[in-house]
Parts: sequence; C-alpha cells; structure tokens
Amino acid sequence: MLVKETLQCFHCGDSCDHDEINFDQHSFCCVGCKNVYELLSQNNLCDYYQLDNHAGIAVKNPILPGKFDYLDDEQVQRKLVDFKDNNITKVSFFIPNMHCSSCIWLLEQLFRLNTEVTASKVNFPRKTLSVTYTNKTSLKNIVRLLSSIGYEPAINLSNIESDVKKENNRKLIYQIGVAGFCFGNIMLISFPEYFGLDVHTRMEFSKLFGWLNMILSIPVFLYSAQDYFIAAWKGIRKNIIGIDVPLALGIFVLFVRSAYEIITESGIGYFDTHAGLVFFLLIGKWFQQKTYDTMSFERDYKSYFPVASNVIKNEKEYSVPVTNLEIGERIIVRNNELIPADAILLKGEASIDFSFVTGESMPVKKVLGEMVYAGGKQMGQAIELEVIKKVSQSYLTQLWNNELFNKSNESRLQTFQQSISRYFTYVLLLIAFGSASWWLYFKPELALHAFTSVLIIACPCALALSSPFALGTAMRILGKRGFFLKSPEVVEHIAKSTYMVFDKTGTITQPSESTIKYIGNELDERSKHLISNLTKNSVHPLSKKIHAFIGNSASLSIKEYTEIPGKGIQGVIDGTLIAMGSAAYLDVQDEKQALSTRVYIKINEVLVGYFELAHSYRNGMKQVLDKSKQTHKIELLSGDNENEQAALLPFFETENNMHFNQSPLDKLNRIEHLKKSYNVMMVGDGLNDAGALKAADVGISITENTAQFSPASDVIMDARQFSSLPDFIQFTKRTLQVIHMSFVLSLLYNIIGLSYAVQGILSPVIAAILMPISSISVIVFTTSVTALMAKKGGIK
Repeated sequence: MLVKETLQCFHCGDSCDHDEINFDQHSFCCVGCKNVYELLSQNNLCDYYQLDNHAGIAVKNPILPGKFDYLDDEQVQRKLVDFKDNNITKVSFFIPNMHCSSCIWLLEQLFRLNTEVTASKVNFPRKTLSVTYTNKTSLKNIVRLLSSIGYEPAINLSNIESDVKKENNRKLIYQIGVAGFCFGNIMLISFPEYFGLDVHTRMEFSKLFGWLNMILSIPVFLYSAQDYFIAAWKGIRKNIIGIDVPLALGIFVLFVRSAYEIITESGIGYFDTHAGLVFFLLIGKWFQQKTYDTMSFERDYKSYFPVASNVIKNEKEYSVPVTNLEIGERIIVRNNELIPADAILLKGEASIDFSFVTGESMPVKKVLGEMVYAGGKQMGQAIELEVIKKVSQSYLTQLWNNELFNKSNESRLQTFQQSISRYFTYVLLLIAFGSASWWLYFKPELALHAFTSVLIIACPCALALSSPFALGTAMRILGKRGFFLKSPEVVEHIAKSTYMVFDKTGTITQPSESTIKYIGNELDERSKHLISNLTKNSVHPLSKKIHAFIGNSASLSIKEYTEIPGKGIQGVIDGTLIAMGSAAYLDVQDEKQALSTRVYIKINEVLVGYFELAHSYRNGMKQVLDKSKQTHKIELLSGDNENEQAALLPFFETENNMHFNQSPLDKLNRIEHLKKSYNVMMVGDGLNDAGALKAADVGISITENTAQFSPASDVIMDARQFSSLPDFIQFTKRTLQVIHMSFVLSLLYNIIGLSYAVQGILSPVIAAILMPISSISVIVFTTSVTALMAKKGGIK
C-alpha cells in the first residue's frame, strides 16, 4: 500500500494535503502563502527562508477590498501617526504575529518591498514596529503591505493611547502541560520498577511498559523540548554556542540512550528522568519569566522621564509634569524648549527643529492653526499651543534614545560578562564530555548520569542576569530620587569616571536665589516692556532672572528673535531693536567687578545700562566639590567672565582648574582633550553644553523643572538633588560591587553543582530543579542587595 507523502508549505510549514499549489518548484498551502513567496522572490528577499525554515506567517484569508479604507480618514491618521511633515511620516504598529528572528529580518527590510519606506525598526520584546515612509505613499498602503506578508498590525482606535498588552505565552503553557501529563503517566507506568516487583512480573511487563514510556516521551521530545533544539541549532548556524546547546544535547542524549535500551531490550531507559527534566526546565523558564516581569525595571523608568511644561491658566503660568497635560490645555514653549505633545499653534512664529525626530536640523516654519508634532524644538520666540493629544512617555524616551545621539563607547563590563558566558559554555561542554569519558572507562553505568547532570546543573544564566538586574534596579532607584538615566549601562559609566567637569551658571549656581540690580540710564515703562518681552522668550537662567526682576508685561509682537548660546539674545519688538548679553556680544568695554556677572542692554544700538548679578551658589556646593575631589579630579568650564574666579578659587584649589569665557566649541574641545587621559563626566545645564555633554563619557544635564533638555546627555538630574550627586556616584560604585559579588556567587553555585555532577551522584531531574533556583536566587540577591546598598548610602 502506498502512503502519500505529507507535503509542507514552503512558506509557513502548514500541511498542503487539501489545496496544494506548486510554484517555482515549491509547494504552498494557499494562494496567500504563494503570493508572499512571489513578492519576496521578486524583491530578492528569499534569504528570509534561510534564517528559519517555514518561518512565514500563513496568509489564508485575502485582504478584502476596502478593509483599510478607514485609514484614509484624516482624524484616524492623526490618532495613529507619531510624526508627519511635508516629506515623511512616522508611525508605530503593534504586530502580534511577530515571533522569531526571521520576522525581525523581514520587517526591517520593508524598504525593499516598498521604496517609499525609508526605515523600519523592530522592538521585539514589545512586538512593535516603527516605520518611516515618504508622503508619496500612504498609511493605508503601508498597512496593506504588512498584511500582505502576514504581519497585519493590531489597530484599536478606542485604545490607541495605551500600551497594547502582550498576549500570554500560551505555547509555553501548552508545552508545560504536555510535559507534565507525560511525566506523570510515565512515573505511574514505572511503578513496578520503583517498587521492585518479582522477576517474573518484571520480565512480563517491563517490555510493554518500556514501549509505552517511549511513546509518551515522544511528544515531550518533539514538542515540549523543541524550543531548546531550535535555539541551539540557530545558534550553531550563526557560530554562537549558547546555553541552549548543552541543554539540548543533554535532552537529546537522554532520549536516544533510553530509546536504544528499549529497542535493544538492554534496559528500561530513563524516560521518567527525560520527561521530568523537560518539565522542570520549562517550569523554571516560566517561573523565571514571571520573576523577571515582577522585578523588571524597563517598564518603570520611563515614567520618571522628567520633562515639564508651562501651562497658561487665567493669564498665569504654571509648571506641570508633561504626564499631567490634558487635551485642550494651553502651553507656552520658549526658545530651545521641547514640544511635549501634539498641539495646534495658537500664537507666535513657530520655527521647529525636528532633528530629534528626523535627524534634519533645518527648522520648519508653522503657521497659526497648524498642527505641531511632539518632539520638535522651538527655535526662536516663545509660542503658545493647544494640546490635542495626550503625552506618550515612551515616545519622548525614544527621542532621548535616538541613535543620532547614542555614544560609541560600550559597557566593558557587559562585554566582559558576555565573553564569560560564552567561554563558560565551552568549558561546560569540555567538563561534560570529560566526565562521561572518565566514567565510561571506570564505571559505564554512571557515564550518562554524569554527562547529563553536568550539562544541566552548570548554567551561565545567573552570570548573564546579574548585570542587567543590578544595573536596572540601580537605575530605578536613582530615578525615584530625580536622577534619571538614559539606559542601565550609564550606571557603569558613572562608576568608572575619574574626572568631573562642572559648568557654572545654572549648574553650581542657583539662579532663583541670586541677587540682581540695574545700573545705567533710568528705564522708562516702554524699555521695561521691551526687556520683559525679550527675556521671556529665553530659558537661560540669566534671562529668567532678569524677567522675574523686571516683571511680566503685556505681550508685544517680536520679530527676528535670535539667541546665540553663551553670548546673548536680540529681537525686534514693536519696531525697536533690542539686544542683551555679554560685553563681547554687544561690543562693550567691560570693567571687571568681583563677584558679579553683567548682562548689558542696547536699544536701537545704544547702550542704556546693564544688570549686575551676584550669583548664589547651590546649597551643598562645597560638600559636593569636597566629596568629588576625593574620587575625581575636578574642573570648571564657564562661558562667563572671570569675575568670580576669586570666590571660586577655594573650591577648585588652583586657577588652572578653572576656565572662563569658554564658548560651546571651547568646552567641547576641552572635553575631547581630557578624554585622552581620563574617563570624563560633564555636569552642565544643557543650554550651552550640548556638545560637551555628548562628547563626555557621561553627560549630566541639570534641569530646573523645564522642558529644556539635551538629548545628548546620559543623565537628567533634578536641580534640587544637586547636593546628593556624590552619593549617587558612590551608589553606582557599590552597584558594580554587587555585580562582582553576584558573579562570585554564581561561580560558587556552578562549582558546587559540578562537583556532584561529575561524580554521577546527582540526578538530572534534581539538576533541572536546581538550575532555575540558582538563577532566581542570583536575581533576588542582586536586586535586594542593590536596594540595601541604596538605603545604606541614603539614596532610598
């Protein structure tokens, strides 16, 4: 009797029994899969099938005409689109069908399927896809393209502003269920062996029970354990020997050896151990995932992103966190400030720099009534806007983590741990084969136990988990104290810094408490109005101080507003040219006055006077600098003149440690010079220090509750926490100590476990139970000890 061979779809792997379609020497289960293959083939994307056999998503149902027509509606687009200008559009989708490396590869190759797609980026843990495309195509076309290749986005307009919850990992639950069912029944069938029934009974039933056990073990081997085999094979194909290789090898050897004993009737096998091993490995995997989700820091830190906005209510300004912004509220955005939410322009001349979003620094002009997307930065006079969409913290965090502002230096500790884990696997395989060879020579019956136990008990997972959990816990704790880190790796960079560079104005000085007086010609009401209207457009600490001193006044029309970092501001107000800034900026002969900073004023090119500010230093500045000198070399870089050199000399010890009249470029060059010999940390206010903050190994931007921030900085620190800066730095050093301790702990686990495993006295099932316990204990150790270190250091 001939048995028809079951054909599998070349694209998705489903059975082709009923509707086999042949095309290009391949079989497909449906027209949809064949069309996807044809599309990929036409665009030279068949490498997709090399990454993972049958990696595609089955496309059983064709796209009905008009299914996505609702995406042409402008109101719908406004809810879905993250950013749109005259040239490009950015949008993010939740892709529930994304499941493997092949999916990631294909989704990031969309530009080859549609030339109007300029970029596509996958966030696999969240199953999201960010797509940038030109306006020559449309949102509907992009969604149709994704649907045509089996990755239809999940679009829920009623819930568009909330995170889409991940679906439960049902496959893992099913695998655990199958393994548990088979494990229980195999143990039940094996009772005669456990209780040592008489020889005649054993001879009569042993063969039958052995075959039943093998039949029950097959679904455990082929289904429940399949992920270990798949991961191991993919790793080997990419020349990566990970922890899945020894685990898969142990499961495979245990099954094959047991099957061999049953078939040759030379023994009863180890199918109970095999099923129990897979069951407990999967239970450990599930429990470890639950533990990670419970203790995960990634979902927490984004809620701490410290951008505030100025809301106008009853003609008064109030600073509120962007998370509290409501639709319909009116906000004011000044020069160099970030637009925190999608809004409509109500007042002022908007010149928006979208380089944070697109990488293009050319400002875009907006007219009254036009929509302005979140993430843009106003360049020029202050503007007023009405919020039309709730703030997305994750979107703002994406801007902060934009690849344009990422630094090239990588965490050396992270690289070290990755190397240790990789070499650990090689050593593990060597020990496993060595112990098996030893026992094969001296006591063959123990060889298999020793081999499988070694492969299972020694797991580098604990090594790999210690660093991210310690760093992530530290990041979360620091965030609660107003010290917001861009990524967990910044903790390590801070701990390894050896040189600290401080800006002066707005960093070690406290603008709100500095004294100010006006010297010069008497200012009439019109002049005061001009000064008030000019300074209210700037977020520089001196401008804000002068504006508060002069007082708010009725808004006047301002044109040609210009602000040159580190120098001054100017504009034409009601037909009058007014400029304010340093002596060099206004070409004024300056007389040095100790303990003061001067801001000169020219109206229609005529010098009328100057404001003299005596800075008040931040609370705890002396303690901060004294503690910093114990662990770092310190230095001052200031754009102001040297009037305050004498007052600062006791803090910085020598004049060589203080540099004044520094332009933003001078600061950048100084940081680059210092980096040749030190790991440099730059502490500034983010206004004139963007280049220096980006160049430094660690850039810390101090914020006074404002939407002005530098995406180039690694840390944004609430100005009220300045006195705690040395404590934060000390805490990062202690966090590295925790990582080192957890590293030693995980090595001890492995040494103790291996000492029993190589002797062949440790059951593989017990090893499977101990392996996740060791990983979870390391996670608990790192998070709890890191939190304890924070409490001990006064951080928490």
